[in-house]
Amino acid sequence: MERVELIAPCHFGLESVLKREIYDLGYEIVKVEDGRVTFEGDMEAVCRANIFLRTAERILLKAGEFKAVTFDELFEKTREIPWEKYIPRDGKFWVSKAASVKSKLFSPSDIQSIMKKAMVERMKSYYHEEWFTEEGASYPIRVFLMKDMATVGIDTSGVSLHKRGYRKLSSKAPITETLAAALIMLTPWKEDRIFVDPFCGSGTFPIEAAMMAANIAPGMNRTFTAQSWQNMISEKLWQETLEEAKELSDPQVEVDIQGYDIDGEVIRVARQNARDAGVEHLIHLQQRAVSELRHPKKYGFIVTNPPYGERLEEKEALPLLYQKFGESFRKLSDWSAYMITGYEDAERYFGRKADKNRKIYNGMIKTYFYQFMGPKPPKTKQ
Repeated sequence: MERVELIAPCHFGLESVLKREIYDLGYEIVKVEDGRVTFEGDMEAVCRANIFLRTAERILLKAGEFKAVTFDELFEKTREIPWEKYIPRDGKFWVSKAASVKSKLFSPSDIQSIMKKAMVERMKSYYHEEWFTEEGASYPIRVFLMKDMATVGIDTSGVSLHKRGYRKLSSKAPITETLAAALIMLTPWKEDRIFVDPFCGSGTFPIEAAMMAANIAPGMNRTFTAQSWQNMISEKLWQETLEEAKELSDPQVEVDIQGYDIDGEVIRVARQNARDAGVEHLIHLQQRAVSELRHPKKYGFIVTNPPYGERLEEKEALPLLYQKFGESFRKLSDWSAYMITGYEDAERYFGRKADKNRKIYNGMIKTYFYQFMGPKPPKTKQ
């Protein structure tokens, strides 16, 4: 199979997590940049990356990379890309997104328009057609300009990969599935340890943890744009990848995963989402305030996204909320807590300075991932 380069965008600051995932899938990393990881693979890698990667936002098939400081240069370099290699005569093609940082060309709409014209010119000369029906499969193009270097990719995913298909309902300020998965991966949690989210909202953290524990591939229950690319990827290849995912899953794994929220309606939503994800039997969800957080066993993990006054509630209520959270945590013997929040006084009211914290952008909101480490459990004797 022909080797290609694939680009996987991700949350800024979480490139190392995605890099490890790609390595674990068996692919070679080409380059790691802010917010994306480029790796090498074949067409099977397109299927496997879309179905198995938990922390990538989408998978782009890299079509070209070049320097462009004028629109004429952008046109000519885009026309040099062998589009006929990727797009059939009846393919629907357009530049779905253009982004520019520190580059002379900065108008997304102009970049999109000029690149489309260049692609049409290339296709005309190859297919000897003056007009294209564009009634076939979709080939959306994405371009990113950074310091005048343009990276061009064809989007194999379509809808962002954070949309696993299970979260049809959400709470007011949900965390994305890809971000939740990446944050869990930043902790030492494993399926044999207790996992609790006391501000679970629509259930994203517990559901992602349960899917990891059961080894359920995140893309098993959704479709991808590249599934219609019969000219490049056979239906058989997609089917074989799906079969691989099914064989690797272990939905009967024994775990202790819990989610609480003070809002009973939100818990109802979380239950429905867990049901749709196929992990309802692995998660205990309950309406409960954070002040009632307790567990008889040691060495558990809290991973959570508590309110931070952006949309959920007024800032005035936050000091007491974080204070109660800290008090409940201190009563848990030898536990670890990990929380992502944009609330600047989180540590102060939680009552403890984090052992580590990591700046992460949740959308456009600057947040910190605070890590309060508990001791490791003693090794069990064989």
